[in-house]
Amino acid sequence: MSPRFRTSGNLVITREIDVAKNQSFWFINKKSTTQKVVEEQVAALNIQVGNLCQFLPQDKVGEFAKLSKIELLEATEKSIGPPEMHKYHCELKNFREKEKQLETSCKEKTEYLEKMIQRNERYKQDVERFYERKRHLDLIEMLEAKRPWVEYENVRQEYEEVKLARDQAKDEVRKLKEGQIPITRRIEETERQRHNLEARIREKATDIKETSQKCKQKQDVIERKDKHIEELQQALTVKQNEEHDRQRRISNTRKMIEDLQNELKTKENCENLQPEIDAITNDLRRVQDEKALCEGEIIDKRRERETLEKEKKSVDDHIVRFDNLMNQKEDKLRQRYRDTYDAVLWLRNNRDKFKQRVFEPIMLTINMKDNKNAKYIENHIPSNDLRAFVFESQEDMEVFLKEVRDHKKLRVNAVIAPKSSYADKAPSRPLNELKQYGFFSYLRELFDAPDPVMSYLCCQYHIHEVPVGTERTRERIERVIQETRLKQIYTAEEKFVMKTSFYSNKVISSNTSLKVAQFLTVTVDLEQRRHLEEQLKEINRKLQAVESGLIALRETNKHLEHKDNELRQKKKELLERKTKKRQLEQKISSKLGSLKLMEQDTCNLEEEERKASTKIKEINVQKAKLVTELTELLKICTSLHIQKVDLILHNTTVISEKNKLESDYMAAASQLRLTEQHFIELDESRQRLLQKCKELMKRARQVCNLGAEQTVPQEYQTQVPTIPNGHNSSPPMAFQDLPNTLDEIDALLTEERSRASCFTGLNPTVVEEYTKREEEIEQLTEELKIKKVELDKYRENISQVKERWLNPLKELVEKINEKFSNFFSSMQCAGEIDLHTENEEDYDKYGIRIRVKFRSSTQLHELTPHHQSGGERSVSTMLYLMALQELNRCPFRVVDEINQGMDPINERRVFEMVVNTACKENTSQYFFITPKLLQNLPYNEKMTVLFVYNGPHMLEPNRWNLKAFQRRRRRITFTQPSQ
Repeated sequence: MSPRFRTSGNLVITREIDVAKNQSFWFINKKSTTQKVVEEQVAALNIQVGNLCQFLPQDKVGEFAKLSKIELLEATEKSIGPPEMHKYHCELKNFREKEKQLETSCKEKTEYLEKMIQRNERYKQDVERFYERKRHLDLIEMLEAKRPWVEYENVRQEYEEVKLARDQAKDEVRKLKEGQIPITRRIEETERQRHNLEARIREKATDIKETSQKCKQKQDVIERKDKHIEELQQALTVKQNEEHDRQRRISNTRKMIEDLQNELKTKENCENLQPEIDAITNDLRRVQDEKALCEGEIIDKRRERETLEKEKKSVDDHIVRFDNLMNQKEDKLRQRYRDTYDAVLWLRNNRDKFKQRVFEPIMLTINMKDNKNAKYIENHIPSNDLRAFVFESQEDMEVFLKEVRDHKKLRVNAVIAPKSSYADKAPSRPLNELKQYGFFSYLRELFDAPDPVMSYLCCQYHIHEVPVGTERTRERIERVIQETRLKQIYTAEEKFVMKTSFYSNKVISSNTSLKVAQFLTVTVDLEQRRHLEEQLKEINRKLQAVESGLIALRETNKHLEHKDNELRQKKKELLERKTKKRQLEQKISSKLGSLKLMEQDTCNLEEEERKASTKIKEINVQKAKLVTELTELLKICTSLHIQKVDLILHNTTVISEKNKLESDYMAAASQLRLTEQHFIELDESRQRLLQKCKELMKRARQVCNLGAEQTVPQEYQTQVPTIPNGHNSSPPMAFQDLPNTLDEIDALLTEERSRASCFTGLNPTVVEEYTKREEEIEQLTEELKIKKVELDKYRENISQVKERWLNPLKELVEKINEKFSNFFSSMQCAGEIDLHTENEEDYDKYGIRIRVKFRSSTQLHELTPHHQSGGERSVSTMLYLMALQELNRCPFRVVDEINQGMDPINERRVFEMVVNTACKENTSQYFFITPKLLQNLPYNEKMTVLFVYNGPHMLEPNRWNLKAFQRRRRRITFTQPSQ
């Protein structure tokens, strides 16, 4: 880098981009740094990438021509001007903007001030009339100020009168309270007597209660004695009844024994029945053995039936689970394709209408071996065919479509399976050859389906030719495409389709991401389901055989049960005949024993009656003694009742006396309450008047603007205050000379208000506005002075900055114009640069104007996109940039494909100028980028030509060897035969 731009050597900026981590790393002279430091270093070298005067790409040539004069001036200032030039320009624009604002502000304030003065002159007479009216209003104010004091004095006098009446009522209340004291004492004494009597009455009541309790106890003892006598009499009666009953039972027992003895005499001798009983016992034992054997067989059959039923339930559960999986597939079909689902239901109910087999939609008949692979099938077979019905006969398909499409208006799809089966057709390449690429299966091997369905899919979609791979396949995809020449393949998550171009014979591949499977994720093992159905049929057959055997065994068991009952009945009858005599003898013996016991259990009724009579006499003696004691207690109780009644009568007399005293007390208390009420009313009236006095006093002080401790000021005692603002009123009136009664004050107020009302049409706001405008006029006058001083200061600053900016700028434009004109003259054309502005004071309107002429017959025209062609604009732009070259403060400049729109003559001329200008001493580096150049152009030793090689047939960087290419070229040249 030239010392003109950097004294300490070249500045090498390196940027490393990590695509994987999306990060950038910056280096300056191989030392790590930050992007901010890099930007600061670039700015210090005045490198402006966005400035078209420094960096002009080919697609920005038109944009450069569209730059306005103002924008071109700013770009030129930044590119070649001194660092402070653009700064001064910006300051001038800001100063000029503020100057305009101050001029406008001063003008507006001056106009507004004149209007305010004129308006105040118009309202001056109204203000004087307003102050005349104010004199009357001030007198009214003075009267209104005195009126509360008069009101206060009237209320104060009333307060003193009420206070005197209140004190008198208070003395009367005191006297009434003193007269109540003797009555209160007598009431208290009577109350004490009443308490004593009531205590004695309670004592008598307690004694009466205790005596009554004793009487009750005696009565209870007498009642218990009566009850004891009754119990003795009842016990004697019971014994008498028991004796009569014993005699009756003895008579009955003797008669029963006699009847049994007669029956025993008449009974014949018992024949020998034992051989017959033994024979029946043997038969009974044989039948029971057969019965036990039959019942054992029945239990075995039941166990066998239970085992078969458990097996049947297990198989049914498995079948239900398979059906549930099928139902899931059908539910998905119903939710997505309702018409197809309705057609499936119709088909299941009408299979008898078809001659050959008809298969339900392919998505229902396909059964994935592993549901993870369902995505490959669903991405390979379109959804229209997945929901298509498969027919073996064209006639059957026409019948189906006529019924379903035409009659039921259902939108369904139908296909015909090929006549010759493709289901077992071998793939063109064995799978073993493809395993090295990561393929593990063809699509056909991923699922099971009926042969016609599989045949259709192989014929239509070549599922026996499409392999499925893994992530390993995806990693080697380019090798797979080139070496296998397959038309379609699947990796773990993508589908690849390969086509061969008819023109270049190149393989073109496209890949798409696999969609998630929706219908085939449910796997049903149909072979296992068929096996379960056969197993279920075999279990049902065995159950029927077991059930038949059970019925036969139950019939046999029933017959044996009946025979067993008959034998038992016969044996029972024989045993009863054998044991009849023994039973009669046992009954007679039992009855004789009972008779003996009853005869021994005798009772002496006379002795019992004597004992009972003796006990009753003893109890009656005790009862007579208790009655005597009860009589004494009743006498005591009666005496106590009489004493209690006397006390109650005395207590009643005391209570009556107390009530009379309380009545007298209540009368006196009523009189006291009335007096107290009167006192309270007077006191409340006093408080109210006192409060009113305070309020009137407060109001009077507020009207006079007095504090709590202040007295009436001197001006209110001597005269009415003067009106402010220098406006004089009538002679003052003394405050003490104003009327002293409310009626006189009200009359004078009415008179003054009538006089004040004569001044109509006056608005207080007019005076306020007048005063406010006076103040505002004074304030505006002061502000206007300050603004004018500030404006003069800005004009002085503008003058200083303008001189520092405009003179160097004009010199710079003159230098650019000189070089620009020379460049155009060398091309037999004309061009000039000037500093253009419509108003010298509008610094934001300054700009650089470029005018050019390419033909002698025309005038100079400003460079615009409308007057010049694209090539002419490119030449003008290039020459303007060349004119800036020697004045440039940037280390290097870049121009990209600027020669693309030029004709060969202009391109050659421009190239020569670029070489001559850029190769001078102390000029910045110049990068000229172009895809093509003319032949036989002039070159300079200070130029460096760099070729960039790129294209589809380029060698890899590590194989690039320029010297080897040159040696090979020389060998080819030497070995070519001469023509």
